[in-house]
Amino acid sequence: MSFQQGLSGLNASSKNLEIIGNNIANANTFGSKSSRAEFSDLYAASLSGAGSSSIGIGTKLSTVAQQFTQGNITITENPMDLAINGAGFFQLSDGKSPTVYSRNGQFKVDKDGFIVNNDQLKLLGYPADGTGKISPGLAQPLQLPTKGISPQVTNDINMEFNLDSRSSPTAPIDAGGNEITGMSLTDPSTYNNATSLTVYDKKGQPVAITMYFQRTKTPDPAGSGGTVWNVYVTSNDKPVDQAADGSTITPTDPKAPVIPYTQIIFPRQGGSPLQPLVALDLYIPAGVNAGGASTLSIPFDAATADPNNPDNRAIRLDITSATENGSSFAVTDLSQNGYAPGQLTGIQIEKDGVVTARYSNGQSKAAGQLELASFRNNMGLQPMGGNAWGRSNASGEPVVGVPGDGNLGVLSPGSLEESNVDLTAELVNMVTAQRVYQANAQSIKTLNDVLQTLVNLR
Repeated sequence: MSFQQGLSGLNASSKNLEIIGNNIANANTFGSKSSRAEFSDLYAASLSGAGSSSIGIGTKLSTVAQQFTQGNITITENPMDLAINGAGFFQLSDGKSPTVYSRNGQFKVDKDGFIVNNDQLKLLGYPADGTGKISPGLAQPLQLPTKGISPQVTNDINMEFNLDSRSSPTAPIDAGGNEITGMSLTDPSTYNNATSLTVYDKKGQPVAITMYFQRTKTPDPAGSGGTVWNVYVTSNDKPVDQAADGSTITPTDPKAPVIPYTQIIFPRQGGSPLQPLVALDLYIPAGVNAGGASTLSIPFDAATADPNNPDNRAIRLDITSATENGSSFAVTDLSQNGYAPGQLTGIQIEKDGVVTARYSNGQSKAAGQLELASFRNNMGLQPMGGNAWGRSNASGEPVVGVPGDGNLGVLSPGSLEESNVDLTAELVNMVTAQRVYQANAQSIKTLNDVLQTLVNLR
């Protein structure tokens, strides 16, 4: 007789209770994964091999198997909280030790702008350059920008609008009844419609641009019977023409542009213009804006304007999408690509892992992108504590990529993944393990009584 079976059962039950207790203790640990005890039986080996009547000598704890099932995702509304919906792990590093992997997305920003967890391990991903372009490569700690965004000079304006074909001509008439070229900013009767927008010089200073549309009696020079509209442009309330050096024509009335910036010619049936068919160059002279600041010319140096240099080229004005129909004047699209300088006001992490920085001037750009890792055998990962695992030979090498690629899950920003511990099941397992422990203890007690009986034989 042997106490081996009962003793091994006590040890196994004790280990099982420890595992159950650890699961229960981590029921509220975000990103934690439950474990279960897996046992195997023991048989004594013999030279002749095990016979059909061999009796086992107990059990042993074969492995503690981690259960990497998806936990519930709870919404926290904290933009720095992240949950992975699907496969994959966050990659974390302190810059010295090997990379560790975690499902816990409770992140913060440290004093240096790095995204870190509660153990000050840095989240790894792909950085972005100054323009917001992300280049996948070797993952490194993600660091948020601390400085503001530099201004961008306007070099593209796109306009989409409709001119009312029912409008009457508003071009001035001279004493002889002849139509003359000109308009007055102080006399709305000399133009039909106007619209404004703000562009930005090289310093990011706002420059007010206003465009005036004036229908003429002048017939289409091509003889199509279409209509001709004069377009006047002012910059900071000063007239602008198409002179390549950015100069303006000084009219008799200093508030009256006398030379149209361009003309829009529509066919007799209306619709899209016959002229212009391509984008135009707009040169903005230096001036003084409404705030009293001296604004720079656009391009900054008109004499050396370079169409291939976005920082020193004329503004590309595209009005080819204009139409003339029998409906009211309406601007349906008006956009320009310049902006003032701005300071960082916040960040947002997208489902694909892109970290977007938002600035006070309304602009936003990518500051980086998270990289996730997956393993062929998640159960082979080595628990490291702190809601993290380490790579092992059993897990294999990590397969990395951005969220949503391949079999990697997507991110759920403003959320956290709860522990996958089923508390009800663990409590039932605890009762079962307790009963098994008691039964093994009873088998030892019974064997002790049997031996005592043998000792007492006379």
